[in-house]
Amino acid sequence: MDRVPILWNERYSRPDYVFGTEPNAFLASFGDLFTPGQTALSVADGEGRNSVWLASRGLQVTAFDASEVGLAKAKALAALKGVSVDYWLAAIEDWEWSPDRFDVVVAIFIQFAAPDLRRRIFDGMKRTVKPGGSILMQGYRPEQLAFGTGGPREPDQLYTRALLETAFADFEIIRLVEHDSALQEGPGRRHLGAY
Repeated sequence: MDRVPILWNERYSRPDYVFGTEPNAFLASFGDLFTPGQTALSVADGEGRNSVWLASRGLQVTAFDASEVGLAKAKALAALKGVSVDYWLAAIEDWEWSPDRFDVVVAIFIQFAAPDLRRRIFDGMKRTVKPGGSILMQGYRPEQLAFGTGGPREPDQLYTRALLETAFADFEIIRLVEHDSALQEGPGRRHLGAY
C-alpha cells in the first residue's frame, strides 16, 4: 500500500489542481440536501475540492487522504476560500470509522481498492453515517475499461448496479443512476466515461 501515496503524491505535485477546484458535478447536484451545521466526511478527498465546497455551504467537514501533497493543496484551497476543514493524513484502510458520527459521507471516485478492502470501506461508511444520514458516491462502471480514459484498470474495482444494491441492501437507495457522459473536472478528468 505504500505505493499508493507515492503515486498520488507524484500526481498531485503539479502546480495546478489535477481535478480542478470546483466540486464534483454529481456532488454539487445534491446541494439542496445540505444544511449549515451538518457534519460531513469526505473520503479520500485528494486536493480538497469537495471538502472545501461542503465547508463553503456551512457544513462541519472532516476529510482525509493518504497523500501529503494532496492534503497540503487542500489546506491551501480551504485557506484561499476562507473555510475551515478538519484534514487528516490517513490511508483509507487505516481510517477510524467512528459510529454514527456524520450526517453526510461523500466518496467520489475512491475505487482503487480490491473487493475485500472495498467491503470494509463500505461497511465503515455505513457505520459512521448517522441514522437518517446520507452516503453519496460516484464511481466508474465496468464499461469504463472500453473508454480507457481513467479510473481503475482492474474490473473487480469497478461498480455495478448489482454490487451497490447488494452492498447497501440495508439502506434506502434514493438514486442509483448509470450513465455515460463527459466530465470536465480540471485537467485530470476531461473525458467521456462510464459512471
